[in-house]
Formats: sequence, structure tokens, C-alpha cells
Amino acid sequence: MNSENFQKNVLGEKLEPCSTDPVTGWFRDGCCNTNEDDHGLHTVCAKVTTKFLEWAKKAGNDLITPHPELDFPGLKDGNSWCVCAGTFAESIKAGTACKVYLKKTNYKTLEIIPLELLKKYAIDLS
Repeated sequence: MNSENFQKNVLGEKLEPCSTDPVTGWFRDGCCNTNEDDHGLHTVCAKVTTKFLEWAKKAGNDLITPHPELDFPGLKDGNSWCVCAGTFAESIKAGTACKVYLKKTNYKTLEIIPLELLKKYAIDLS
């Protein structure tokens, strides 16, 4: 976490929580916060779809299968989840990208995906 004790979203504002049911985030704090140990950059707050989840599973990132030992219920269509920025970038190329919440997506995502591209998938763009 930065010295301000909160991280910013891609719009430069305070990062809003992504999901507490199921609890998401690198720190399992409900937010797409990150640090230098998060090599996957779990920073994109996505509203996952069946199409995205099935693509991710085929690509080697199974977010569907529950793992109770990790307190992971498995995701289903409509859940919000902090997905890896690289995975989301690949899903855009594959045509399987789902919608995202810009106010809940960490600014670190911009190191991989430009804001203009993210805006094409934004749910919360007024």
C-alpha cells in the first residue's frame, strides 16, 4: 500500500471496493489493491461472464472450480472479481473480455492496458 494508505483507481480517484461476496483481491480485502509481490497484477475489477470464465479456464486460469481449502467458492456469471491485468488484456485480444468497473480498477492496470481501451468495457462510465 502507498503512504496515503489507499490506492488510486484508473481515473486517479480513491480505489473503490470490488467485491466482498465472494471476497476478492490480492490481499483478500475486497479491493483490487496490489503491491510488488503481486506478479499477476490482480488489479482489474471485472464483472465476469460465462464467456470470459470459460475462456480463462481454457487459457489456464480456472476461476470456475471451487477451492474450499483456499476459501474460494468458484465464480459464476455476474460475480465481480479482481482479475489479472495481463489476463484481461489477453481476453480483449481473444474477443472474450467482460465489463469492468473503472472506479474499482487499480491505476497499476494502466501499465498494461491503456485507459482508452479500458473505457470500451466500462460499466461505470458516465
